[in-house]
Amino acid sequence: MAQVNTMKLRASNKQAGRKIGGTIAIFAFLTLLGLFMLFPIYLIIIMSVKPVEELFIFPPKLYAMRPTLDNFSDMFEVLNSNRVPFSRYVFNSVAVTVSVTVLQCIFASMAAFVLAKCKFPGSKLINSIIVVALLYQSNVIYIMQYIVMAKLGLIDNPLALILPSIASPMGLFLMRQSISQVPDAMIEAAKVDGAGLFRICWQIVMPNQKPALMTIIIFAFQAAWRIEAGSVVFQEQYKTLPTVVNQAASAGLARAGVAAAAAVFMLIPPIVVFMLAQRQVIETMAHSGIKD
Repeated sequence: MAQVNTMKLRASNKQAGRKIGGTIAIFAFLTLLGLFMLFPIYLIIIMSVKPVEELFIFPPKLYAMRPTLDNFSDMFEVLNSNRVPFSRYVFNSVAVTVSVTVLQCIFASMAAFVLAKCKFPGSKLINSIIVVALLYQSNVIYIMQYIVMAKLGLIDNPLALILPSIASPMGLFLMRQSISQVPDAMIEAAKVDGAGLFRICWQIVMPNQKPALMTIIIFAFQAAWRIEAGSVVFQEQYKTLPTVVNQAASAGLARAGVAAAAAVFMLIPPIVVFMLAQRQVIETMAHSGIKD
């Protein structure tokens, strides 16, 4: 009997050792992966505080020998030298980003509710089209979008930056997957109480979709913040911040430090939004929702 207990104890210790070893290996792998993902951010920050003469040292150094903030002051000076003040570009980017994010959440939520909880002819076909649309980038339909916007008279109009970005297959797909987890019994009970579809959508279903909505906000904000206006908007007062930053960065090698400083400036808002909402992302990706 004692021998059997000893063998069980050894087997248990081996399993515990394997679990600890596996945990350490996973932790080490995730740590290396995290460092690998943070390296580009670290590199662009270092480049933004390097003097111009240090940017072209070969082999390149991963630190700044004489760190300086001149690149940031040069960036504001260059962008303020245009006919439109720098604050106008920031306002345009913020307005476009907020409009696209809010409208994308509204339309994705309403369309996802109909596709997930309303039965009608062709619903399965539409869902299949949404899945196929995830395979294509917006560049594939850019020419067609431009033709449609030209026909509607939206060229050189701020709406040309907002309207094409409202429809998002990824946002619609995430919302549909999340809403499909809501029990049908809850919706049927609301219908018995006399609630219409619009009220069910916004007062019953949407309050339980915070994780999915926060995920869409992250994706929509990051995509909208990078919208460039160079090909559809030509008036200077309508251009967004990424457009003028790219114009300043393309001026030559002397502006390499300005381009790095601008990249850091453009990186801050998406990181802040992600840090505020990142807890909800993991919950959504795990298909959270109300169960029967």
